[in-house]
Amino acid sequence: MDCLCLGLLCADLVCDPIPALPSEGQLMETERMELSLGGCAANTAFDLAKLGINTGISGCVGDDGLADFIVATLKAAGVDTTGVVRSTAVATASTAVINVRNQDRRFVSYAGANTTMTAELIPAGLLESASMLYIGGFLMLDGLESDAMLQRLAQAREAGTRILLDVVQVDDADAMERLQRFLPYTDVFLPNNDEAALLTGFTDPWEQAEAFRAAGGRTVVITEGNRGAHLVNEQMKLRVGAYDTDYQGGTGAGDAFDAGFIAALLQEHDLPTCLRWGSALGASCVRSTSATGSVFNRDEALKFMESHPITVERC
Repeated sequence: MDCLCLGLLCADLVCDPIPALPSEGQLMETERMELSLGGCAANTAFDLAKLGINTGISGCVGDDGLADFIVATLKAAGVDTTGVVRSTAVATASTAVINVRNQDRRFVSYAGANTTMTAELIPAGLLESASMLYIGGFLMLDGLESDAMLQRLAQAREAGTRILLDVVQVDDADAMERLQRFLPYTDVFLPNNDEAALLTGFTDPWEQAEAFRAAGGRTVVITEGNRGAHLVNEQMKLRVGAYDTDYQGGTGAGDAFDAGFIAALLQEHDLPTCLRWGSALGASCVRSTSATGSVFNRDEALKFMESHPITVERC
């Protein structure tokens, strides 16, 4: 396959924007509540399949109705779900996504079966079968932070698989130490600015990127929402702005950026073009409150980028 997405699989319950957070005991009405796909790996896999990329998914869900919904949604999008494992002991992960007008969204999340995913549950040869491996939701995947997983990553890289890694924001003083074990095994690291600030202690994206490179990262991309993205590797420093768009909600925007970046990388585009693709997919995502509801397909992305040129600066 072109890309295997490994990591967080989740069901999101997303509300349309409300005017303010409810007070204690208050019932706040919203215009709509939607059950949708969630989790970094699931969102990215869905978006990649929508771009026509031959995509697979690996992760752990429970043995319940939410698991059926996640698997059915991914299958309908054309994602190969043979790498999905079902747990009878732990329920499927779920997240309540609370959107408040003119504010960033808030999450109440249950990690569920994701925490039980281990290297041993990934089918033999699956990682090596992919041109690219995307790990989404690192730092909430405790079962994958093992020596066995590092060995599987080393084997995949030896087989020619390129590895991309993204994280979620956690309140853990040891998070950077945990991450440092895995950065030397990755080709591209893709955190957002808030995640990077907690991990490195720096607020400047250039300083964040250099800190990750010093820890073993080869190419580092720091995304900043409507402020664009920064890329640093041994050869270059690049900065791209963000497309103007009709913003409804930011859920899944980082995953959409990752999907666009990966799709362009698979087509052997240069890194500036990869940033443009990531930016376009991210911009398409925020037009909806759900993580995948408004993401471009390939033709839509090409038409959008043709009519909305964006500059990538070399710094």
